[in-house]
Amino acid sequence: MGATYFDFTTYEPLGVSAQIIPWNYPLEMTARSMSAALATGNTCVVKTPELDPLRNYYFAKAGEAVGLPPGAINILCGHGRDAGAALANHPDINQLVFTGSVATGIAVATAAAQNVVPCVLELGGKSAAIVHDDADLDAFMNDVRWGIYFNAGQVCSAMSRIIVHESIHDRLVEGVVDVAQSLSVGPGIERKEGGMNMGAMVSEPQRDRAAEMVAAAEREGAKPATGGRRKNLPGFFLDPTVMTDVEPHMTIAREEVFGPVLSVLKFRDEEEAIKIANGTPYGLVGGVFTRDLDRAARAARKMRAGQIFVNEW
Repeated sequence: MGATYFDFTTYEPLGVSAQIIPWNYPLEMTARSMSAALATGNTCVVKTPELDPLRNYYFAKAGEAVGLPPGAINILCGHGRDAGAALANHPDINQLVFTGSVATGIAVATAAAQNVVPCVLELGGKSAAIVHDDADLDAFMNDVRWGIYFNAGQVCSAMSRIIVHESIHDRLVEGVVDVAQSLSVGPGIERKEGGMNMGAMVSEPQRDRAAEMVAAAEREGAKPATGGRRKNLPGFFLDPTVMTDVEPHMTIAREEVFGPVLSVLKFRDEEEAIKIANGTPYGLVGGVFTRDLDRAARAARKMRAGQIFVNEW
């Protein structure tokens, strides 16, 4: 532009950040988005998850305790179709943050576009782990435990599909069935120490939806190697489940269960494995397990996911 011009950028807060929080990690998810917003000078309106709305109360009390000005943190309770929709569509919102399902994420993104404000989304996943014939299966079993059965599978980035080379399929299935059957399922409050255990799902409808998806998969031709049934316990418990004979076109291989249900699929070569992994509308995370780092790097480039794990989930 020449010596007579001085060009510079001034960074300013967006203003009001509206944050719609999921029920599976309400404290962690609120903390990560609220902390960034407050640190950069914004105020926050947090829509709590309807299935566990009370936890975010403590964020508001903490804000008061440390002397944040009135209005810096605002907690809004209500159902998504009412409170969440009203918040997302409010003309005085300057940013939207949402974690949850793809369907709701589309509605939130649409509201943001209509008000021409930035939007941050983290949506669902049907994340796949590609396990090659040279993988360390003993080490992989610990990844199965944490990847799909942690928090009863109610995790956006859960390892909900294993795509395994056909030559080691039976050995892998035997291992993951052992992992699933080793878990003690019951109320977490009864566990005084940690260990191989798994708690309840968040609600009866969520548990029943997962159980029905397993039943539907059986009708399509998949087989439960273990689990798949509601437990005869007070609360919303589902047995840790491993589904075999799963084909890529089946619903259980394409749609998010959000429960402790693992689908196992076979592949013959590297190209087929990538094709199966990319054969869903989701793309949150993925993984590849192999001793060949060149093969791992190829998978990381070709898998359509925001984050790729190598030899660990």
